[in-house]
Amino acid sequence: MTHEAVLKDLRDKKYHPVYFLSGEEPYYIDVVSDFISANVLNEAEKSFNQTVYYGKDTSIENVITTARRFPMMASHQVVIVKEAQDLKKIDILDKYLDAPLKSTILVICYKKKLDGRTNFAKSLQKKCIYMDSEKIRDYKLPDWIVGHVMSIGYEIDMKSAVLLGDYLGADLGKIIGEINKLKIVLETKKTKKITPELIEQNIGISKEYNPLELNNALMKKDVLKANTIIRYFGKNPREYPMPLIIGFLFNTFSKLLIYYYVENKTDKKVLADSMGVPPFFLNDYIDAAKRYPARKLVEIISVIREYDLKSKGVNADTDDGELMKELVYKILH
Repeated sequence: MTHEAVLKDLRDKKYHPVYFLSGEEPYYIDVVSDFISANVLNEAEKSFNQTVYYGKDTSIENVITTARRFPMMASHQVVIVKEAQDLKKIDILDKYLDAPLKSTILVICYKKKLDGRTNFAKSLQKKCIYMDSEKIRDYKLPDWIVGHVMSIGYEIDMKSAVLLGDYLGADLGKIIGEINKLKIVLETKKTKKITPELIEQNIGISKEYNPLELNNALMKKDVLKANTIIRYFGKNPREYPMPLIIGFLFNTFSKLLIYYYVENKTDKKVLADSMGVPPFFLNDYIDAAKRYPARKLVEIISVIREYDLKSKGVNADTDDGELMKELVYKILH
């Protein structure tokens, strides 16, 4: 089941004996488990009927023993196991799934991808509410941010969404935390739109000097702008550490290289999906491909790897600011 479907049932008070929440995206796992923790029992009932375990500090046998208890002066008891990926012999849970106690709501938060080919995984999908929380792909992150902002009654343009996603990474919890901070500012200013200016003023991401703008400058071979940005990064190493910049550059030029190996270049959706880029920016990549032939891209990726090693102290004793200047020069020339 998706997290939306699970939450819909929970809001309608349709409870199930066992929820197995798994996957590489922890945000949705936390959303569902936090909803159950906050809403199934009232505060008085929680004292005797809500138990929280952590995988490292308990055993699956202990969890099952607790799950088999009856609630005290309440319709249900809630048992939540956080970080369940650390539980040993978790497949023993399968025996409990054969006859779970209906008055218990057992929530297993397994923040890891479960191998769907195993008998245990197949059993989970048949015997309980099984949710797979997939990690969102980087190129789909801007669309996700736009959708989330719209869902809470605000607006954000694609450039601002890309700026947030590129800077914060695919950490949905972190992104939502920053958006919530911006909501407070928006309410104060009595406006509904998140802009690059608002992001710069309140999150600290410069609308002019950021990895996205560096990528754009390099793809356009704008030498002046690229060098201006990289000098700014060199003066602000804490905000723009070299490993972060290396990662952005590697992703950009790797995706650009993929362009040459996609057979169907006429279908824009197929091309964007194959390259792993937001459709909004596809034309920028197509335009950049005219400036960077495939052979040159292979050389650039090799240079990026070389400077990644240098930034880690391999065959180099230059500071990161100078290394970034050298790297950008080699990319452009």
